[in-house]
Amino acid sequence: MINRIPPLASLRRLLSIPGQKGGIESGPALAKWIVLGGAIGLVAGLGAIVFYWAIDFSTNLFLGTLAGYYPPHPSGEGTTVVSAVLHPFMLPLVVALGGLISGIIVFNTAPEAEGHGTDAAIASFHYKGGKVRKRVPLIKLVASAITIGSGGSGGREGPAAQISAGFGSTLAGWLHLDTQSRRIALATGMGAGIGSIFRAPLGGAVMAAEILYKHDLEAEALIPALIASIVGYTVYGAVYGFGPIFGNQASLLFDSPVQLLYYTVLGVICGLVGILYARTFAYTSHLFHQLRLPNWAKPAIGGLLVGTIGIVVPQALHMGYGWVQVTMSSAGLLGLPLWVVLILPFVKIVTTSLSIGSGGSGGIFGPGMVIGALLGATCWRLAEGILPNMPASPAPFVIVAMMALFGGIAHAPLAVMLMVAEMTGNLTLLAPAMLAVSISTLICGDNTIYINQVDTRVDSPAHRYRFSFPLLASLRVGDVISDQPLRFSPTLSARAAMATLVENDASGAPVVDESGTLLGVVTRADIAASLAGAEATVGAVMTHDPVTIETDDTLDTALEQIASHRISWLPVLAADGTNQLSGVLTTADVSRAYRQSMNQGARRLGGVISGGALLEVKISGDSPVVGKALRELNFPMDSLVVSVRRGGELIFPRGDTELQSGDMVMALTSPISEEELRHYLTGLYRFVSS
Repeated sequence: MINRIPPLASLRRLLSIPGQKGGIESGPALAKWIVLGGAIGLVAGLGAIVFYWAIDFSTNLFLGTLAGYYPPHPSGEGTTVVSAVLHPFMLPLVVALGGLISGIIVFNTAPEAEGHGTDAAIASFHYKGGKVRKRVPLIKLVASAITIGSGGSGGREGPAAQISAGFGSTLAGWLHLDTQSRRIALATGMGAGIGSIFRAPLGGAVMAAEILYKHDLEAEALIPALIASIVGYTVYGAVYGFGPIFGNQASLLFDSPVQLLYYTVLGVICGLVGILYARTFAYTSHLFHQLRLPNWAKPAIGGLLVGTIGIVVPQALHMGYGWVQVTMSSAGLLGLPLWVVLILPFVKIVTTSLSIGSGGSGGIFGPGMVIGALLGATCWRLAEGILPNMPASPAPFVIVAMMALFGGIAHAPLAVMLMVAEMTGNLTLLAPAMLAVSISTLICGDNTIYINQVDTRVDSPAHRYRFSFPLLASLRVGDVISDQPLRFSPTLSARAAMATLVENDASGAPVVDESGTLLGVVTRADIAASLAGAEATVGAVMTHDPVTIETDDTLDTALEQIASHRISWLPVLAADGTNQLSGVLTTADVSRAYRQSMNQGARRLGGVISGGALLEVKISGDSPVVGKALRELNFPMDSLVVSVRRGGELIFPRGDTELQSGDMVMALTSPISEEELRHYLTGLYRFVSS
């Protein structure tokens, strides 16, 4: 008899390469991410199509039918026609109605879909193991379309990012991928969603790697995001076209060195206004969170205020991309009253903060670029005809300021520069843009519009145990598990299970069927909390979807799972995707494995790089390196100190870093020099300077 493996199980086995095994560029890992990236990109493209249609439908229904207002489109998405608001005094009611409907949907179904989706996805990456509830993408799509379509000042990139990020997370869950792979799938979805709906695949892919940190990159996400973003862009472009959103602006040139001075000043202004944007948004969000009202009602209040502002300045409603297009031409910009041009960037900050900070659903990425574009148009309008060698049209200032303001405050300068270049079809302005974006980023410092960004990978819970305990990344779960744990049948009485747990001083145990397949876990707390009490069976009181780990995962991943879920042990499954229980892993197992490795004094961590070895050595008090700076030591030419852990602090060394007794030194070296370096650091003998 031939045993047939179910198709989903076969796919799980094919894609079960852990995220830390080799690099993404390795053959098996690349094949895995071509498949996953393609699937995520397909859904990102389809999701962007549906979302764009939903916004268009909602806009015609709310703003068009009820208020008689049709915001202008950018040239790549329709006709840039500026029309008056036929029923301006309906705007407060229309925007409030959209906020009310959105709030009721979100806060009664998926509260995590409130606000801007990109930051929620960043939080899921760092703090939730890349997990997103399955309902969130659909709720985000509907609620955001209503918020934006009714006139709320929000962007479509955040919801698009959260929609495709949610699918990436869900797909990883279906395939039982490890935590790191699920995080990369989520980041890949973010990049694909943004790249698709903005028709900027390269910028979207870089955004996936850059947006997670203030001063770092998630390099592992780059190649999967490139694959997914290209697929998503192709799918979306097949329906809505492949041209740049703001039309082809390739004729714009940077042709005067004097203009660098102007772009320098523009970078300073964008940095300062970027900080104002971030702080205004944060302050407004805080105020609405303090309001003692039902959460679902708060977006309606924000909408009422936004609609009232819209009576006077309707340009501050909706997404605003059409108004960016208007200000790119001299005729369009000069056709707007000067007072509108002067206040519009700041009014847009207020309306975005009210629309999204109140709990409305939408993005803050798009409004950030619109604010930058309007600020650039304002600067050109004030300086045109006064300063020499000014660009003939406002478009260069609009484009560069769009990059500078949001690239700086989002800490994604490279991604935003690439994205805006793709959205305008212009690469010739990258030189002045790099200057302006760099200055804006320096001025913004640690200020950020995304509160869930962390400084670097060292600061992220996603990587904390890999950086804090480097040895754990070299040890596999399957090598240290307790392979004969307590295990219960689902038909066992809860009373008997409780007695066994107490007798063995255990907090819980896995529940398996006759073939050893994991069905769930049961704990003392589960039994105590059951309404049926001790009279129930284990199957009736157990947790059916427990946190698990696989034998091929590393101990740093396992420890992160244990800590983030506040548990003391994990069921360990076989790495073949069959859900067979292999054992359990406890915090004591992790601690014992780490302590045993540390007691060896220096342990080789093989397979870190091709042809190399990574040593972790504890410096003893009599070592010749104690008290000396790294630049004074005579290491072999093929050795490099990677990190120094001193107490609870992780130090990335420089030449003047002095080693101290008790330091844990990580060093990369060649196999030939491994023994010499080990002996030198532990004090057995000294190298002789050549």
